[in-house]
Amino acid sequence: MAAANPWDPASSQTAAGLLLSHLVASGIVTKEMLDVSKKMAPCFVNFSRLQQISDIQAEIYQNNLELELLKLEKDTADLIHPSHLIEKCDVLQSMNNHLEAVLKEKHAIRQRLLRPMCQENLPLEAVYHRCVVHMLDLAVTFIEKFETHLETVKNSPHLDANLKQMSKALAKMDILVNKTEELAENILKWRELQTEISLYIPKMLTEERHLHELDIVPPLPFFPKAHTETSRAK
Repeated sequence: MAAANPWDPASSQTAAGLLLSHLVASGIVTKEMLDVSKKMAPCFVNFSRLQQISDIQAEIYQNNLELELLKLEKDTADLIHPSHLIEKCDVLQSMNNHLEAVLKEKHAIRQRLLRPMCQENLPLEAVYHRCVVHMLDLAVTFIEKFETHLETVKNSPHLDANLKQMSKALAKMDILVNKTEELAENILKWRELQTEISLYIPKMLTEERHLHELDIVPPLPFFPKAHTETSRAK
């Protein structure tokens, strides 16, 4: 419950209230002056804001502490949470029962291990025969490719170097292909020149024979430009 304002004349008649009523009645203090005096000074407003900020910071700090506790509980849940502890206890109990069964049959197991396994068939239910056949096929395939797998594993650290060598080899192959194409073009040109020359030689021999029959000195043989270039190339 809010306390009565001693500066308010309408509040309960205290000594301060009676004094203020007397001052207002005498005209020394006006009601407007009393209203102005009831307003909070700026400094008190800042103090209240600082108090609110400190309260909010304290609340944030408390929330951060609770969040850290929740994270810690989550990280250690597998150690201290009852459900995880129960699950681990069940696993340990199962292992313990298995070990107890092994210890009970220790003598029989030892005798069975001492006997050779040669030319004996392991009992297997008919339901699993198909699975065993498939497993044997997979085992044979794995054994056949075992050496290849080992080589792949051994070469895996050198994979980058092998890729670089392959890139260089491909670049050399591109250069050789370009040179082969140029050589093929030159061979085709040479064949065309040889064809032109083979066509010109019979014609030249015919003219020479005709001139010889006429007892005329034959002129110097004229070869086409392509034949001359071929001769120079030779």
